[in-house]
Amino acid sequence: MATRDRINIRVDSADRELFDRAAEAGDENLTQFLIESGRERAERLLADRTSFKVSEENWQEIVDALDRPAEPKSELIELFSRPRPE
Repeated sequence: MATRDRINIRVDSADRELFDRAAEAGDENLTQFLIESGRERAERLLADRTSFKVSEENWQEIVDALDRPAEPKSELIELFSRPRPE
């Protein structure tokens, strides 16, 4: 099992009531709600801060691929031509 740490926080009573109501609506306890909500926000904030380093040669391959005109794919044309399932 992963190591668990304790975090103590202070919140305004109005925020606490809001968190409690939301946790109850989600059928979670307060800890579960706050952890999941905090994790989701942290992942969103950090997602666009990821950088990828590529060599100059690989970078040129990426640029060339982006500059090429799109080519129709028969499989996709067929797929999107199908009627929507009911």
